[in-house]
Amino acid sequence: MSSAAQRAEIVVIGGGAVGCAVAYSLAKAGKTDVLLLEKESTVAAETTPQAAGLVGQVRNSLQRTKLAMWSVETFSQLQRDEHANPGWRQVGSLRLALCDERVAEFKQMKAVADAAQLQADFIDCAAARQMWPMLAFDRVRAVLWCPSDGYLQPSDLTMAYVAHARRLGARFHTNQAARSIVVKEGRVRGVVTDQGTIECEMVVNAAGAHAYHIARSVGIELPIVPVRHEYFVTVHADGLEPQLPVIRIPDSTLYLRAEVNSLLCGGWERNAMSTDPRGYALPQKPPQINPDWDVLAWFAEKLSPEMPQVEQLGIRSVFKGWPTFTPDGRFIVGPTQQVKGFVMAGGCNAHGVSGSAGIGRHVVESILESDPSPYVKSLSPDRFLQEKWDWETARRTAQHYYETYYDLGH
Repeated sequence: MSSAAQRAEIVVIGGGAVGCAVAYSLAKAGKTDVLLLEKESTVAAETTPQAAGLVGQVRNSLQRTKLAMWSVETFSQLQRDEHANPGWRQVGSLRLALCDERVAEFKQMKAVADAAQLQADFIDCAAARQMWPMLAFDRVRAVLWCPSDGYLQPSDLTMAYVAHARRLGARFHTNQAARSIVVKEGRVRGVVTDQGTIECEMVVNAAGAHAYHIARSVGIELPIVPVRHEYFVTVHADGLEPQLPVIRIPDSTLYLRAEVNSLLCGGWERNAMSTDPRGYALPQKPPQINPDWDVLAWFAEKLSPEMPQVEQLGIRSVFKGWPTFTPDGRFIVGPTQQVKGFVMAGGCNAHGVSGSAGIGRHVVESILESDPSPYVKSLSPDRFLQEKWDWETARRTAQHYYETYYDLGH
């Protein structure tokens, strides 16, 4: 995937779903002199392949709903290419409410979906049971159905971005690690790598758990907090077919879907674990994550009222990674006024895969349009440079955002 070019108009740092989506979005917008750098031997090598691949569009805000809808539209387009597609399964999703307060929230979410012209409908438990016969609906107060939701394979999605971006002229260098950014007279001039310096006019920082370090290399400190997330996949179980809808049970902090005749189940733990990016340097990896069997058992316990057989299913695999979160729960996207030509695409708050196409679109809007939307402007990294903050508070707040991800009103 590599070539010997030492110059590009735009360099994207990070070969996860977000970085490759940015490269694809830029190339599609006409910026074809794009070079993406990935330090590993292949793209989608770190956090991206650990993602569950769920794609949900029903949100509490109009902007986030539209972003998710744009991603779904992009995934559907990419899926039409039989040689480079994301394994997109548009199976729909069911949100289950277990209390009256959650029913009220679902009604608000449906109103937002209606405003965005996204189809989302309440269905009764009998209809939901027909879609998911293995689930019990005795405790369920309401079911919100979104037929255009689904799931995909994160690594396949990333490779699809690469294939389509390369067709448009973008280049990809693997096994080449960014070390620092060359800044002269307040403007980006290049990227120092472990194989030499690449001249460029713009850098897009999509480095995931290393996005903090890349920003720090140009003198910008951003509260990008890696928070542990994990889920499990069970052994074979009859009846778990790939066409089953995705399930979300926010009152139990859970999500689940079928995974090739097995169950994929994850959730948002109440006592999360985060790491301080200042504790490891740019060439190093974040701390190793070992499976937390107590947390995984808690997920199974929370699911058991709706799916009693889960406690009899053995665990085949555990996936875990360090998605990055921000104190205000919003992406960090767009250029900074501090260093001309330095652009952020980080702090994805567990939406790096599902929101990747939308994030790529926001990056394009932030740098190519003369007057980006108020929402895109609100994602600017400069919001953290205009007021004082401290790391301990930022870490605690970002981690709390993770812990309350499915809470009412989140």
